[in-house]
Amino acid sequence: MNLPLPTARGRVMERAALKPLTWFRVGGPAETLYRPADTEDLRAFLRDLPLEVPVTVIGAASNLIVRDGGINGVVIRLARGFGEVTIEGDMVTAGAACLDVTVAEHAAEAGLAGLEFLSGIPGTIGGAVAMNAGAYGGEVAQVLAWAELVTRSGDLIRLSPEQLHLSYRHAEIAPGAVVVRAAFRARPGEAALIAARMAEIRAKREATQPTRARTGGSTFANPEGQKAWELIDAAGCRGLRVGDAQVSELHCNFLLNLGEATAAELESLGEEVRARVFAMSGVNLRWEIKRIGVPL
Repeated sequence: MNLPLPTARGRVMERAALKPLTWFRVGGPAETLYRPADTEDLRAFLRDLPLEVPVTVIGAASNLIVRDGGINGVVIRLARGFGEVTIEGDMVTAGAACLDVTVAEHAAEAGLAGLEFLSGIPGTIGGAVAMNAGAYGGEVAQVLAWAELVTRSGDLIRLSPEQLHLSYRHAEIAPGAVVVRAAFRARPGEAALIAARMAEIRAKREATQPTRARTGGSTFANPEGQKAWELIDAAGCRGLRVGDAQVSELHCNFLLNLGEATAAELESLGEEVRARVFAMSGVNLRWEIKRIGVPL
């Protein structure tokens, strides 16, 4: 199927492989992959794209399973035109394609505290806003001043945290809208203490998570007052496998692709974990990893 696509200054690719872009290294192709040159290019493209064409936005794909049949419509992935970080006073503004750790490092270099937790989140700022990402005692809702989005109709809007209705690992973003920039409130701090905190986060993450594996971050959200990994461990799922998909033995709220896993195997393993946890504890684990696309 040839999609009716607008003219763009950015890069447009048909039947583009998504597998190499995801941390799990699984999944089928995008019907069309669009990398906008900048915000104005994105606005014009979405404004002129027929509304019946579905739009999917991906970032670093660090918390994502793309299903084996790929993704229909247009997949948007922001690139270099959305990578700038600026600092004015205690406000840190970043393009949505910036890695979270890069923003934390810029703040640290400027002697600003409060954003250290971002160094422990493997993703981009756009994704961090879209899921109210958090780790190591911090979350986006605590520091976000505003976020700019391009809507499906091509309008550029600025929303406050209240307008995004941020909650645990969730923001209310209209379908097809794209986060393009965000500003964060930091505070003056001592450089040595900021550096020490970031080093502590890095060491803890390396020691407790399979950071060098093909994984996708925390698989399930923590239920109220409980830890997902403890429930998974108690249900006997540590090391559980389906094909080449495995529950990490280091941190059992992480799924791994041991080499040739399919998206279907990863998703099947996750559902088996959910079933065993529910049978053992009555807790219905909620997927934190996003699963998108068409199954084969």
